[in-house]
Amino acid sequence: MRALITGITGQDGSYLAELLLDKGYEVIGMVRRSSTESFDRINHIKDKVTLVQADLLDQLSIVNVVDQHRPNEIYNLGAQSFVPTSWVQPVLTGEFDALGVTKVLEAIRLVDKKIKFYQASSSEMFGKVREVPQTEQTPFYPRSPYGVAKVYGHWITVNYRESYGIHASSGILFNHESPRRGLEFVTRKITDGAVRIKLGLADTLALGNLDAKRDWGFAGDYVRAMWLMVQLPEPDNFVIATGQTHSVEDFVRLAFGQLDLDYKKHVVIDQRFVRPAEVDLLLGDPSHARKKLGWEPEVSFEGLVKMMVEADLKRLKSNPNA
Repeated sequence: MRALITGITGQDGSYLAELLLDKGYEVIGMVRRSSTESFDRINHIKDKVTLVQADLLDQLSIVNVVDQHRPNEIYNLGAQSFVPTSWVQPVLTGEFDALGVTKVLEAIRLVDKKIKFYQASSSEMFGKVREVPQTEQTPFYPRSPYGVAKVYGHWITVNYRESYGIHASSGILFNHESPRRGLEFVTRKITDGAVRIKLGLADTLALGNLDAKRDWGFAGDYVRAMWLMVQLPEPDNFVIATGQTHSVEDFVRLAFGQLDLDYKKHVVIDQRFVRPAEVDLLLGDPSHARKKLGWEPEVSFEGLVKMMVEADLKRLKSNPNA
């Protein structure tokens, strides 16, 4: 089996590549040409994967890669994935997260419609939620340019499935984190900041809305769900979540508590980090995935926070300037 992963250098891409390699796949990773290339997350497997240059903004480059390598499966994880940036760069976010999906699907339609496709949809599509918990049938109400672009990507996937008979599945993944999460994301910002305070490298941690609630899981668990979707006889949409919600403050309390710190002495609220339109509550119902995929998350919320704090503690102890 041969799989093509867009966004292989990201958090999800690196975990998915590991999973597929363990299953005996030949893995091809699509990367953008950049003057400053970063392969930190895949350095340990870089010699086991084939990296090819293409861009979600360039239709011809995607067609060429698909035609040259003829993958059995394509996992589209490449995106502008940081929600705050989508307000600063809404057009670019749309080009990557909406039209980029269409270009990959077009490449499949043009080259080989038997290629199976996975689209990384997002719980941010629910935004101002219409019901709690959110299921595959819950109406979307995105509250950011990122969420809006992801809605397009989701529905164009369904459209190509129904119009051209492509095995195209969409995973509506709720928040999933890991030690490989980017430092700009709030969960990693919290664990990194708490460790820096513990080691005397910082005194305070500035955050935005502590009341926002999310359904948090471990990225390593969630990429397993991606693979399971692509193995189904028929494609479908799936909510992938834990079914439990926690506030940002809960995450802060656990992270600081693990380091024997009182977060109230160090965390300050900075309005710069408050979204123009907040998503107050996300809570997924994973019963469809549990029934049809046999999927269950293995890492608990507490286990996830512990894992991230320990990884940042190890990293900053060995290199305080990291």
